[in-house]
Amino acid sequence: MSKIEVRNIYKIFGKHPEKWLEAVKQGMSKEELLAKSQHTLGLKDISLSIEEGSIYVIMGLSGSGKSTLIRHFNRLIEPTSGQILVDGTDVTQLGKKELEKFRQKTMSMVFQRFGLLPHKTTLENAAYGLNVQGVGKAKAQETARYWLEQVGLAGFENQYPNQLSGGMQQRVGLARALATDAEILLMDEAFSALDPLIRREMQNQLLELQSRLNKTIVFITHDLDEALRLGNRIAILKDGELIQEGTPEDILLSPNNEYVEAFLQDVNRSKILNAGHAVNKTRLALTMRTRPALALERMKQYDYQFAPVLDGNLIAGILHLSDTEQAVRSGLRDISSLVKDIISVPASTGLDAVLTHMLQSDQPVAVTDENDEFIGMMSRAKVVELVTTDTPSTDNGNGAGSDPENPDSASDDNPAEKSANTTDHTDNSSQADDTGKSA
Repeated sequence: MSKIEVRNIYKIFGKHPEKWLEAVKQGMSKEELLAKSQHTLGLKDISLSIEEGSIYVIMGLSGSGKSTLIRHFNRLIEPTSGQILVDGTDVTQLGKKELEKFRQKTMSMVFQRFGLLPHKTTLENAAYGLNVQGVGKAKAQETARYWLEQVGLAGFENQYPNQLSGGMQQRVGLARALATDAEILLMDEAFSALDPLIRREMQNQLLELQSRLNKTIVFITHDLDEALRLGNRIAILKDGELIQEGTPEDILLSPNNEYVEAFLQDVNRSKILNAGHAVNKTRLALTMRTRPALALERMKQYDYQFAPVLDGNLIAGILHLSDTEQAVRSGLRDISSLVKDIISVPASTGLDAVLTHMLQSDQPVAVTDENDEFIGMMSRAKVVELVTTDTPSTDNGNGAGSDPENPDSASDDNPAEKSANTTDHTDNSSQADDTGKSA
C-alpha cells in the first residue's frame, strides 16, 4: 500500500515561476529556461509511489534535484505545481497549523550535517523533537534515553556534540528522529559526511532498526552502492527529471540509458545480486518414485546429463543420466535408490558466496526459496554473466546455453517454450509407464 504519492511535481526557482510553468510543461529545457528567464528548473514532472514500510532511495549527482524533492514532502520547499499525498492527504493544501502538526507527528528528518544544537547535551538533543511536541520533560528524556541506547549511545547522554565523533553525532540525529515516533523518516544525505567505515556502520544500524520498526524511509544519496544496499526501490534523477525508477535489480540489470550505465560502471555486482538471479527454472523435475524408463526418456528429450529430484516441493537430490541408464537395464521400479545428494543454497545467498563455491567445486547447485522449496538449478553461465562489468544480456537463450554442466542451461530452439518456463514434474503413475504423456 502506498504511503506517499508524488504526482506531477514541478519546481521552478525564481521571482515568477508560474509565468514559466507552461513553457516547461511544453518541453523547455533547464538550460533554455535559465537563458531566457533567469529561472532555475528544480524538478520537472516528478511522479513516484512510495510503499509503506519500505526504504525508498532517491539518488543523483549534485544538482539533480534529489534534495529539492525530499524537502517537498514536508513542505520545506513549496512546489510550483503538483501534489504530495501522504495517506491520501494532500500536504500541499495543509494550512499553517495543520502543516506544523504534520511535521511534528508524521515526518521526522535526519540531515547530512547532523543539525544538532551545540549548547545542548546528547540527551537534550535527542529529546528536542518531543519537547517541541509538548511532551513533559521526564517522559521526553525517558524516551530519548531509550533511543540513544537503541543507536548505541548509552552512556553518552551528558556529552555535548563537539565531544562526539561524526558517526556518533549522526546517531544522535537518528535517535532524535526516531524518538518522535514519526511514521516517515526523511534522510537527506544522512551518511554522506561520514568516513567509509563509519558510513557502513550507520547503514547496518539503519537496516537493523528498520527490520524491527518497519518505518517508511525516504533516503537521499549520490552513492549508488549505498542506494543498492539500502533501497527497496530506487529513483534516479538528472537535471530535475526522473530518469529511471525500480528495484535495485531493475536498475542494475536493465539500465535505461548511458547516464544510468555510468553510475553502474564500478558497482560490485556480486555483493548486490544473489543466487535467485542466477537460476534457470527447470523444465524437468523428477520425483522419488519416477520410473527409470520415464526419467531416461525425459532426460534424453531435453538432452540433460542430470535432473533434480523432488520430495514434494523440497529438493531431494539429483539423478545422473548414466545411473538412469543402468537402472533401466537392471529393471529397478523407481529412481529413489539412485538419487545423489546435491548442494543447495537459498535464493538470497549473495553471488559473492556463490562465486566462492564455484571456485571450490564443479558440482551442480540447487536454489531454494525462504521455505526451502525448490526454485531451480543455478546456472554457472548466468553467474559469470551477472558479475561482469558489462550490462547483462536479457536474452534468455544464449547466455544459459553455454553452460554444459547445468541441465537447464541447454538452449532451446522454441522461444515459446523458453518463455513459458514450465516444469515437467515426472512421476510414476500408470499412465506414464509407457508413454510419459501424463507428465
